[in-house]
Amino acid sequence: MNPNASQFAASFDPTNQEVALVGKLRPQSSAQIKDVLRLVVESFGRCDGVAYLNVKRLTQINVTAFEALRTCLVSVRAELRIVIVTSSVISWSTRLFQTLAETGQNLAVEVYDSAFYPGQDFVEDESFIPILRTQTKMTWRHERHMLPRHGLETGAKIADICCGIGDFAALVHKEFAPARIVALDHSKRSLEYARRVAKEFGLTEVEYVYGDASQMLLADDQFDFVTCRHSLQIFDRPEILLRELYRICRPGGRVYITNEKNSHCLGEPHAESIAWTYAEVAKLFAHFDMDVEMGPKSRRLLTEAGFEDIKVESFMVTNMDGDPQDFADVIEAWENVYAGEMAVRRGDTPEFIRRFRQGFVDHRTAALHPKGYAGWPIWAASARKPH
Repeated sequence: MNPNASQFAASFDPTNQEVALVGKLRPQSSAQIKDVLRLVVESFGRCDGVAYLNVKRLTQINVTAFEALRTCLVSVRAELRIVIVTSSVISWSTRLFQTLAETGQNLAVEVYDSAFYPGQDFVEDESFIPILRTQTKMTWRHERHMLPRHGLETGAKIADICCGIGDFAALVHKEFAPARIVALDHSKRSLEYARRVAKEFGLTEVEYVYGDASQMLLADDQFDFVTCRHSLQIFDRPEILLRELYRICRPGGRVYITNEKNSHCLGEPHAESIAWTYAEVAKLFAHFDMDVEMGPKSRRLLTEAGFEDIKVESFMVTNMDGDPQDFADVIEAWENVYAGEMAVRRGDTPEFIRRFRQGFVDHRTAALHPKGYAGWPIWAASARKPH
């Protein structure tokens, strides 16, 4: 019997023509994985066109297994194209499987992460980090009072997925004293910043982890409370992330998400200009396969993911919550990214970009005007994983 059998699983999804290998594959002989090899051969024998070998969550493989898998794959009929899907989270994986792909003309390697995060490069510039901190400061005034209503209790085991620069996890740790808190993100720059700040502040309890939110190397059913803030809206397939949030949450635990409806950003004076610009923001994000109108869809998304006892509430971050200059600074950062980078990449005309920018200018004016009002609406939702 293979002593590592409990640490490894293989499956075939006929709908997606995909074989998935998960865990640690370390047999002492190829005979110990004959069932796995048979699954690969028989599954790919049922496929036409393109088939996928998903190794995104294959954390270990020894030489014996790799050579047996290589022999298996090169024997597959040449007219079937096989794409080996790796993850940059597991540093050795892409390099190793690239050597396998070079042994057959019908084999190719695809790094899943780079295709899955369409908007990540827009916010990975370190100049954006101070704005992310300001945004969290603005939303935390509301969320610190809301989180207990959504089930967060002192002493819970918490996972903050897509944690960004880690400031929310740090605030949660300070306010709620969790028994454990893991903060995971796919941006190395953001995590480097989070770890640096945590070290400066003497914060050693938060476990900052580099990982792919769509294929997390975290065990099933281990967290009481799982958060994912402002992140589902920048993924082109949010249901995949919700499936992972569901998986790592313990039965009876809760998942908490926040998302926006950007077209509902508002301001006065210059209400019409502001409304037009933020309606265009939503269209701009949709062009890049992101949905910043997702907030009100939270109930449907959580229901379809299999959750129960769903709670949804919205709140408006405004220029009256704290320092209006903070809000103005955030709006300026939005303008720089949305009008200065995204609209340019989409190929918008100078005339469109000029009008687009004016809405952000008017929103800042509303935020700083002594009689003005500026708002940014956010939807918070949570749900329980069934027992």
